[in-house]
Amino acid sequence: MSIAAIRSTWARRAAALGSAGLIAAGVSVTTSGPASAASFIKATYKVTGSTFLAGPKASVKLGPGTLSAKVNAGTGKLTAALSLPPATGSFKQAGVIPVTATTKFINDGPTTGKVSLTTGAVRTTSKITLQITSLTVAGLPVPVGSQCETSSPVVVSLKSLKGFTALGGGKVAGSYTIGKFSHCMLATLLINQTVPASGNTITLTLGKAKVG
Repeated sequence: MSIAAIRSTWARRAAALGSAGLIAAGVSVTTSGPASAASFIKATYKVTGSTFLAGPKASVKLGPGTLSAKVNAGTGKLTAALSLPPATGSFKQAGVIPVTATTKFINDGPTTGKVSLTTGAVRTTSKITLQITSLTVAGLPVPVGSQCETSSPVVVSLKSLKGFTALGGGKVAGSYTIGKFSHCMLATLLINQTVPASGNTITLTLGKAKVG
C-alpha cells in the first residue's frame, strides 16, 4: 500500500472519530515513521463531579481537575491521566459524631479504555490509591500519619452517559469498591469501620475538549 493510500485510510478513520464528536473539522491526523505506525488524537478536558461513599453515606464534591487523553485513531483505544485536587468530605459517625476527612487521589498507572468509532461512547478503567491526609473527629484533629491509604488501589470503571460526545464533553459515571486502609496510626480502626464498602458511585462532568 502506498503512503498516499495509508494517509487516506487514517483520514477516513479520523473522520469517523470526528463524526462521533472526537475531533473538530480542520484538525488533521498525520502518520509518521513506518507504514504501520499508529496515529493519535490528543484531547484535554476540565473535570468536575461528585462521589457518593456508601460506607459513611456521604457525598463528596470532586474537582475541578483535568483529564488528558490520547486516542488511537485506528482502534479507538485510549490512555488518559486524570488529575484531581484533594477532596474534603464530612459525615456523622454512628449518626452522631461529626467527622471530616481530606483525601488525596494517587493514580496507579494510566487510565485505559476505548472510544467507539461509530457512536463516540467511552468506557474507561482507572486504578487509584486513596490517601487520607487529614482527619478530624468531633472537631478535634486525629493523627493519621503520612501513609494512611487503601491497602490496594481502588478500581474505578466509568462509561459515558446519554448526550456525551468526545468533543463536546458530558457526563461519565460508574461504581467502585473501597477496600481496607492501612498505616493510619490509631485512626486505622475507625476508618476501616466506616469507609470501606462496595456500591460507591461516581459521576464526572467533562467540559468541552481542547484538541491537539
